[in-house]
Amino acid sequence: MQFFEFDTVIIGSGLAGLTAAYYSAGYGSVAIVTKSELDTSNSYYAQGGIAAAINSEDSPDQHLEDTILAGRGLCDKDAVNILVNEGKERVLGLIEMGMPFDKQNGEFVLGLEGGHNKRRILHAGGDATGKELTCFFLDKVKKQPSITPFEFTTVVKLLKNDDQIIGVQAIDFKTGENIIIKTKAVILATGGLSRVFERSTNPHTATGDGIALAWEAGARIADIEFIQFHPSALYVPGKEAYLISEAVRGEGAWLLDQDGKRFMKDIHPLAELAPRDVVAYNIFKKINDSGSDYINLSLKHLDAEKIKSRFSNIYKHLKEMGFDLTKDLLPVAPAAHYMVGGIRTNLNGETNIKGLFACGEAASTGVMGANRLASNSLLECLVFGKRASDTAAKLSKSGKDLPEIKPMKLDMQNEGTFLSYKNEIATSMSKNLGIIRNAEDLEKAIDKFTAIAREFTNFNNEYNLMKILNSATICRLIATAALKREESRGGHIRSDFPKENPDLKTHIIQQKDNNIQFEPVRN
Repeated sequence: MQFFEFDTVIIGSGLAGLTAAYYSAGYGSVAIVTKSELDTSNSYYAQGGIAAAINSEDSPDQHLEDTILAGRGLCDKDAVNILVNEGKERVLGLIEMGMPFDKQNGEFVLGLEGGHNKRRILHAGGDATGKELTCFFLDKVKKQPSITPFEFTTVVKLLKNDDQIIGVQAIDFKTGENIIIKTKAVILATGGLSRVFERSTNPHTATGDGIALAWEAGARIADIEFIQFHPSALYVPGKEAYLISEAVRGEGAWLLDQDGKRFMKDIHPLAELAPRDVVAYNIFKKINDSGSDYINLSLKHLDAEKIKSRFSNIYKHLKEMGFDLTKDLLPVAPAAHYMVGGIRTNLNGETNIKGLFACGEAASTGVMGANRLASNSLLECLVFGKRASDTAAKLSKSGKDLPEIKPMKLDMQNEGTFLSYKNEIATSMSKNLGIIRNAEDLEKAIDKFTAIAREFTNFNNEYNLMKILNSATICRLIATAALKREESRGGHIRSDFPKENPDLKTHIIQQKDNNIQFEPVRN
């Protein structure tokens, strides 16, 4: 085992993790642990942009209204207020730091996306905002001498003493060696879990590791039943789902059914730019009704040269797959995209466990409600990544000893077992916890995940077997909350409870060894 000590440990290297690391570096030594390379994350692949009310015709109050409307009654207003006001400050600060957001004739190009009533989406590199923004922060992080990266390394346990986090246990994928890091604060920025579904827009690293770590340590998990399915992911049999940004629809693209009819304008006043849960649900219905596997996205009526310029990366990728973004009907279908709930925190990213923080997609700060407003995710990373780091810095070293640590093994012979169970779990998630759910399917899923978790309760401290247990546990949490929420709201739709239930305008909280709790929304 290798032993280290840092003031702060950041787990994850997406925009939330890089933001937290950058600001934490101003207070002391920082370790940033990531199970791939520093530039592999959901943030990196974000195409749409980042929302901020920087236009003189817009305001944080209007941004707040759009966010709360999209959140279907479950947004905590104080958290949203922080997001839209401090978010504007963070974005303006980024511009001062030199972040090259796209401009035209000296003015920032502001896009429009689903659920927004104003153009407030800043982009960089056209449709490569996540990449540009992540690389911008990554460059800042690499220049900080107080930050030490641990790449191709995964945290397998949060180390506690007297209900306080005092360190982490990790394993180096390249050497198999265990790494123990003592610290006064851990910030979980591990991203989402959409890879537990068969069809997802996320990188393979998005498997809910942070949720599993937090759950095992006793953290509270909130609103985990709400999964956002992106409406327009390219559908090609046998190929990975490829995200076609919502910004494409913001520039005027149409959704067409199998008869070539534009159907969203008859369903919602914002048509193709309705909130994502509405668009994804109605695409799903059209697909089911037609017996097809997809509907079509069309940009044929738009200025081809403008589209090629604005969405150069999407255009190039689609060309490689045999499609012309400007001329062809593009087959699209919803795909799992974003975990709306997560590890419950306060307004400073603190969990219920001293020394443990969370930010970004891994966290449930209260800003997303039941459905995330497009392009608020990168903004949340900036705002709450900084808040978490500022608050973590105020903690004093505990002086407590590390607990007894059993080494975690890495046996590649178990990788095949893991992959088999991973596929079985993903099939069940897609079949029973997709866009439309019901009690019978949810109960089947709970039984399956409970059985798998029971089988691997004793995983013999082997990493691959532990991953099976973690996946089953996470998916059981999603299914349990989904069964409990007997209504349809945002990213959770029940065919047996098709309407919103006013009595369930509440957060569903799960915590290990405790009964489900209901937490009022802070209006």
